[in-house]
Amino acid sequence: MSETFKQHSHEPHDSGIAARLNWLRAGVLGANDGIVSVAATVVGVAGVTNSVTPILVAGTAAVVGGAVSMALGEYVSVSSQKDSQHALIEKERQELLDDPEGELEELAGLYEAQGLSTTTALTVARELTEHDALRAHLSAELNISEEEVASPWQAAVASAIAFTVGAILPLLAILLPPAQARIPVTFVAVLLALALTGSISARIGGSSKRKATVRLVVGGALAMAFTYGIGLLLGTSGIV
Repeated sequence: MSETFKQHSHEPHDSGIAARLNWLRAGVLGANDGIVSVAATVVGVAGVTNSVTPILVAGTAAVVGGAVSMALGEYVSVSSQKDSQHALIEKERQELLDDPEGELEELAGLYEAQGLSTTTALTVARELTEHDALRAHLSAELNISEEEVASPWQAAVASAIAFTVGAILPLLAILLPPAQARIPVTFVAVLLALALTGSISARIGGSSKRKATVRLVVGGALAMAFTYGIGLLLGTSGIV
């Protein structure tokens, strides 16, 4: 690397930064799902009864079921992504073996389409091919790399943990206070947590913190209000 090449400290140049940001964003969203879904469940049950036992049972079931569902969904999704990435990598590897000259011309054409002159594009394509032909083609054609192929198990575990961490808050908020304070304490705790996750997700994505926070807070408040109302209706109607 040239000694004159400098990186700005505020601009990450690590090739894995995008993948890590996606993982972090997924973790925040998983925690948010845990917060909202479990809060809606326990608040709904609390609308029917003040007894701790059914609230605890329903909340625990929501935490376990939600974490398993999140993990399974993430595993299936990322497994499909992984299979597709491996298929594309092997296809590109075979094409390089079958027609290296044609692949070189294709790579040069891609760089030329990005604005390089024909001569420069061919020079760049040749140098990158000599260094690592497969990496060059995967990056230019598919925007992927062998090192960043997603792991289904890592995705499943991370998703389950994020969901569980988020879900614990409303469960504790509904169980720990006295009966008369359970609903208001849970509402306040959940809305504050959603405001925090909204701010974090906006920071990660570089979007408006206010918009992200308002969306999550309003959505969470509506979810809890709706399920609490259903719980009250069922409780007062004598159906349960």
